[in-house]
Amino acid sequence: MSKNTERASFGSKLGVVLATAGSAVGLGNVWRFPYMAGDNGGAAFIIIYVVCVLLLGIPCMVSEFIIGRHGAANTARAYDRMAGGSAWKYVGFLGVLTGFLITGYYAVVSGWCLQYVYASVAGGISGDADYIKSYFADFTAHPVKPILWAVVFLFITHFVIVRGVRGGIERVSKLMMPILFVLLLIIVVASCMLPDAGKGVAFLFQPDFSKVDKMVFLNALGQSFYSLSIAMGCICTYASYFSRQTNLLKSSLQISIVDCLVAILAGLMIFPAAFSVGISPDSGPSLVFITLPNVFHQAFSGMPVLGYIIAVAFYLLLSVAALTSLISLHEVSTAFLQEEMHISRPRAALIVTLTCAVIGAFCSLSFGACEGLSLFGRSLFDLFDFITGQIFLPIGGLLTCIFLGWVAPTKVVRDEFTNWGTLKGTFFGIYFFCVRFVCPVCILLILLHQFKVFG
Repeated sequence: MSKNTERASFGSKLGVVLATAGSAVGLGNVWRFPYMAGDNGGAAFIIIYVVCVLLLGIPCMVSEFIIGRHGAANTARAYDRMAGGSAWKYVGFLGVLTGFLITGYYAVVSGWCLQYVYASVAGGISGDADYIKSYFADFTAHPVKPILWAVVFLFITHFVIVRGVRGGIERVSKLMMPILFVLLLIIVVASCMLPDAGKGVAFLFQPDFSKVDKMVFLNALGQSFYSLSIAMGCICTYASYFSRQTNLLKSSLQISIVDCLVAILAGLMIFPAAFSVGISPDSGPSLVFITLPNVFHQAFSGMPVLGYIIAVAFYLLLSVAALTSLISLHEVSTAFLQEEMHISRPRAALIVTLTCAVIGAFCSLSFGACEGLSLFGRSLFDLFDFITGQIFLPIGGLLTCIFLGWVAPTKVVRDEFTNWGTLKGTFFGIYFFCVRFVCPVCILLILLHQFKVFG
């Protein structure tokens, strides 16, 4: 097994869990999971989702852990070391490319969060529904403001990355993740105390098995795959900083629990407030940046100070979630450049920051200011989202499972899983069966689902 003794590493088990959980917890947990749960049978969807995490998410995460820790290098080199120089090494390069492209356009949405923190503090997004809707449209179509906020967010991320694994990523994760949970709990409590909040709780947790069909299963599979940041290079890169004593299966379980908990709490935060004012939640940016400001304005109209605090806390929460995810995405490309180009971490990070700022600028302009920035009938923003989310991620995950389940030496996989015999490895057989058979079939279904094969 190739190990680089001078390579940076996480300093504690808590740092491993919080940093990797921060990579998984992002904007998708706040709006996508609650909406999908509410639209696909409530608690029925949650049950199916948890099963999907167990059968797909955790085995895929452990697989990337194994490759990353075994290679003790950036994602591309880690796959190369596991593949022994064969063509399978290019799966690692695909992961790096995917993470790099996502960094560019994810910074744009992250910048929107910062703008809304600023606007919430200044009281600029209170008013009627039409004003809030036009506020979002005017802001995203502005040629300069969204770009500036995206660049600011990238340089905040840059500042964390240049400080290294322990001094930057781990330290910030230990600070940001508790803040995220505290903000979540504050808003959940305030939301659940509103009149008729029980309707929103019932909307999330009351099982409606009449809505369960094959599409619900596919949606749950897809959500489990994307929610845990599989095939973005983040998990593999972070695993390269794990120690030999890190229990990979236990860590993946802990991270999955944190990720699911944040998603469910997000539902308890959104639905009670929305139903309290008679607004049915929608998906995507319209929920986070249009519907919810209107919800906060109406729900806390009798308590304007509390409404002000909740609005600020909510968009600060979004910014924290976006930051922890963007840090992990940025690190994928930074580690790659640092090791493959043999340059310093600050220089590698600066290259990533500047190039992603350019990508982000074009993606932002394509969103409204310059609608001519499009390819294949999609804006650059939508194109990057489609290519990475619906093509690169499932393909990367599928190839990783095939590679680790059928190509990589089984002894190496078992040794990493059991920490070279120091752990019992009771669940190795189940894990390996999932990686060889269950995960490839599930991911293939997700990929086909993206292209509307199932109607």
